[in-house]
Amino acid sequence: MRLILTWFINAAALFAVPYLMHSVSVSNVAAALVSALLLGLVNTLIRPLLILLTLPVTVLSLGLFIFIVNGFMFWLVAQLVDGFHVASFWAAIGGALLYSIISWALSTLLLKNSDANT
Repeated sequence: MRLILTWFINAAALFAVPYLMHSVSVSNVAAALVSALLLGLVNTLIRPLLILLTLPVTVLSLGLFIFIVNGFMFWLVAQLVDGFHVASFWAAIGGALLYSIISWALSTLLLKNSDANT
C-alpha cells in the first residue's frame, strides 16, 4: 500500500512541476502516472550504473555532477513518454530538482502523517 501511495505522491509532484516551471509540461494525469512510474524504474535501474560510470567527474565536481545525472534521467523519461515534455536539457535539470523537492515535501507531509495514524 505504501508503494502505491508513494507512486501517487510522485505523480502529483510531477503534475505540479509545470505550474512552477513553464519549460516542463504534463498533458494529463495519466501521463503523470506513467512518467512517475517510469522515473522510479529508471532511477532504480539505470541511475546507479550512470553514477558509477561518472564517479570520477562526480568526485572532481564535489558531487555537483549528480544534478546532471538526475537531469538526464528526467529528460530521458520525457523523451519516452507521450504527454510529458521538457523544453531543453537545462530545463530538465531544473525540473528534476523541483520534482525532487516537491516529492520530498509531499512524502514527508503525507507519509509521516500516515505512519502516525497506524
